Amino acid sequence: MALLLRNARFIDPQVGLDEVCDMLIRDGRIVEVGHDLDMPKGVERDLSGKVVVPGLVDIHVHLRDPGYEYKEDIASGTRAAAHGGFTDICCMANTRPVVDDGAIVSYIVQRAKEVGKCRVHVAGACTKGLKGETLAEMGDMVARGAVAFTDDGRGVQGAGMMRRAMDYAAQFDRVVMSHCQDEDIVGAGQVNEGVASTRLGLQGWPAAGEEIQIQRDIEIARLTGCPLHIQHLTTAHGIDIVRRAKAEGIAVTCEVTPHHMFLTEDDIGDDYNTNLKVNPPLRTKEDAQALIDAVADGTVDCIVTDHAPHADFEKDREFEEAPFGMTGIETSLGLVLTHLVRPGIISWNRMIELMAVNPRAILRLEPVRFEPGSVADLTVIDPDVGWTVSCDDFLSKANNSGFIGAELTGRATDVYVAGYSTMEDGAIIESH
Repeated sequence: MALLLRNARFIDPQVGLDEVCDMLIRDGRIVEVGHDLDMPKGVERDLSGKVVVPGLVDIHVHLRDPGYEYKEDIASGTRAAAHGGFTDICCMANTRPVVDDGAIVSYIVQRAKEVGKCRVHVAGACTKGLKGETLAEMGDMVARGAVAFTDDGRGVQGAGMMRRAMDYAAQFDRVVMSHCQDEDIVGAGQVNEGVASTRLGLQGWPAAGEEIQIQRDIEIARLTGCPLHIQHLTTAHGIDIVRRAKAEGIAVTCEVTPHHMFLTEDDIGDDYNTNLKVNPPLRTKEDAQALIDAVADGTVDCIVTDHAPHADFEKDREFEEAPFGMTGIETSLGLVLTHLVRPGIISWNRMIELMAVNPRAILRLEPVRFEPGSVADLTVIDPDVGWTVSCDDFLSKANNSGFIGAELTGRATDVYVAGYSTMEDGAIIESH
């Protein structure tokens, strides 16, 4: 199939492109980028006023499938991802059963091919059952397509076990993604320890519970040579630790979420909104600003959502009883455009690095560049459209967003995966 996209602003920092032009796509690949392009037959679309970027990638998503399909499944989760502008996502291993052997990786890969509206990459568990006791079947999972390893949902508590996991992952050139959480320190923490925990009368979750394990895992990365990726980093000191490690040449990358940048512990009010109960917790204004500064200065490698869907009945409980996590895959791009790109805190180029280029590099995925021969995975954005975050607008099964009612500017209108549209004019394409 041939596709000609006309009159859009195409931006790709990898090839130094930022101009209004045309793009010709055939058989899933980019054929030509230029002006006044011609196509004898095929689909032609005028994208005047739109911005086209390499397809967005979210490397931290909970699809809940298998086992928790009442919260989300591969069909609903990938629809939500496409609706948010993503061509690729990486799903976490804390399903039921846990993704700790090749058979479960194969199930997710096959199911995503059948019903997915974006590409789904699978992160396997580091340890069997996420219990931290024995290594998961890492080689088997790599053979079936696993792109990374993580016990996300909790930290690997034993330093020796983390070392073994990283030794094994290094043999396969796979990154270990670490949820940094020292459970001895965190305990039954509910919110950030300090003003918030005192004001709300809830058990505190100290920043040190995260920072100690960040430092530990960086030292294990130094020891093993395994690439390390720090997940959902939330504290100013944690950022400093990563910054120093990068300066020393250690193979460490890190991610932040929109909710840790744009919400703080102060947003948890007397209504005890459980949608604001996340793991790790919302931190201080100073921490949030440090994350934004680190996104701007290049310390942070990517923005992810940690999309964590839960059923309404699960969140509709006392704060201590409700599960951790909020959805995010449908609001992430709008939040980044509204709070970082429009005010000039970061450029379009930097946004593309954070949400398309670096995530692919971390997972060793094929790059997407706006040049002939590259795979045509594209995200089309209307940078000026205003919209309000609403449950009615979500394609996810879940409504547990901390941004309900937020007024945003800019969102994805179209998504192309290998040249085929999965979303057009804001609507998911059901078949071709």
